[in-house]
Amino acid sequence: MGFVSFLGRVLFASIFILSAWQAFNEFGVDGGPAAKDLVPKFNVLKKNLSSKLGVELPHIDVKHLAAATVALKGVGGILFILNSSFGASLLLLQLAFTTPLIYDFYNYSPDNTKFGILLNDFLQHAALFGALLFFVGMKNSIPKRQLKKKAPKTKTG
Repeated sequence: MGFVSFLGRVLFASIFILSAWQAFNEFGVDGGPAAKDLVPKFNVLKKNLSSKLGVELPHIDVKHLAAATVALKGVGGILFILNSSFGASLLLLQLAFTTPLIYDFYNYSPDNTKFGILLNDFLQHAALFGALLFFVGMKNSIPKRQLKKKAPKTKTG
């Protein structure tokens, strides 16, 4: 069972690690395609939050957000393979931030062709989020191995 569990973690984490590797290779000076795709969506989010909160949000360079995403995916994926709840938590953090931001199906009408594509991708990432929650829940519900104490032998005399 140990090898099957390890193989499952490797296959699951490969989604994040390969994505991080690709984004890292394309990063360049400007943050690469990931940052370019993130700019308009992040600006809309920032504008909406500013209007709802009534305060001007500080400037955040999208290149830094893209770099943080790459780091969370890479480090979280490697730690997840090593059966770490912390790695799963990093992946959860990355998914919680990026999924509603990147896959913003709610900004499109159901008649638009982008709506279906974005909704499908959103639901796939929500399923990944759920699988990570399941992992963390199972990891926390299984008690740590306890050392078996041998019963003391009574002396007969």
